[in-house]
Amino acid sequence: MNSGHKGCRDVLLWVLCSVCVLCAARPDAAAAQEPTAPQPVTAAQLKAAIDSLGKLDYATRTSASRTVRRAPPAQAVPALLQAVSEHADGYVRYRALVLLTGFNDPRTKDAMREALSTPNDRLRAVAYSFFEHNPDPGLLTQFLGALEKEQGEFVRPSLVRAVAALAATTGADATRARQALLREVARGEDFFRSAVIEALGDHKALYAVDALSAIAKLDGPLQDDAALALGKIGATRALETLAGLQQSAPRKVQPSVAAAICLLGINCGSHEGYLVETLKFSDKNAGFQELLRGAAAGLGALAVAGRAEAAEALVEVGIPSNDPTRAPVALALATVALRNTPVMLKLLESPARSGVRDQAIALTAEGFDMLEEDLDKERFFALVRRTYWESEEKSPRRSLMQTLIGALDF
Repeated sequence: MNSGHKGCRDVLLWVLCSVCVLCAARPDAAAAQEPTAPQPVTAAQLKAAIDSLGKLDYATRTSASRTVRRAPPAQAVPALLQAVSEHADGYVRYRALVLLTGFNDPRTKDAMREALSTPNDRLRAVAYSFFEHNPDPGLLTQFLGALEKEQGEFVRPSLVRAVAALAATTGADATRARQALLREVARGEDFFRSAVIEALGDHKALYAVDALSAIAKLDGPLQDDAALALGKIGATRALETLAGLQQSAPRKVQPSVAAAICLLGINCGSHEGYLVETLKFSDKNAGFQELLRGAAAGLGALAVAGRAEAAEALVEVGIPSNDPTRAPVALALATVALRNTPVMLKLLESPARSGVRDQAIALTAEGFDMLEEDLDKERFFALVRRTYWESEEKSPRRSLMQTLIGALDF
């Protein structure tokens, strides 16, 4: 971390980028017609844009990011690589590394490898996230060493997910990664253990079913995480544990248990219906925030797994809602958009949703503002932008991409 005023500025920018207040619509961005191809800029304009990535003013840094994203790869990639390695401002280096991932350039991997060794927490977090999506067995020894010393609150979860991605492969390296994760899931602070549990679920870690079942049987803050992870993994032998939790677990854990059993393919309609009714009940009756968050997260997990009905329920309840309901529903929808983009795009393209499409997108945008997964958001932005360029003029899909670009302000 940097020190002094620059360190304070960097922390403030981290917060501002993670929790940007969504104004009543971002009118200028939404109204502007997206160009139909990359937009060449002068070297001076590109340099100025990159230098502005660290500005405190939201409009300034957003406009700068937009300029860089729309520059031709032949211009943008070398400039971003130079910024990542040489720029004096650590926050600009971080934003440049994130933007670099949107161009799918092979040189990005080398930049990520170098970022793994930087003292800049943000750069390391982005690099680990990159290697979750692009597993490299040659880095496992380095990752396992990092597990012994990495304590960065925003870094360690990304590191764990990178190791989980390697554990999902085959061979001796995968065995070493699995052994390390099984050790990590049982030790340390609950915040870090929760990240391990989530990673094991997302990467369908069959080898961790017994360990997660043991955690799920213990009352405490990790019980719902472990239950949901068991459902994501999809091992039917976890049903005995989950069925027991239906009888014994506290009420606040029941939404995670219901989602998990549905993910196993057992009476999914009734369990999904329970989640929807719980969400509606918690929306109408104050004082049930834990149930509310659990139901929204459970429906989000079902939608990520491909159940479009769950995403539709989130939209239906979320659009007319206010806080405390709106925030967890928006967060769940944004997570669906990042982790199962086809489900979200199909939902938004549905003629049945045409009357509330803009409201659904605005709700999702609020969730994006709460998410901290900048690299995953950049991957989504790149996909939307590429889809826009490849879609036929005046087609419904291009119109949807234009709306997404405006609402999400990228």
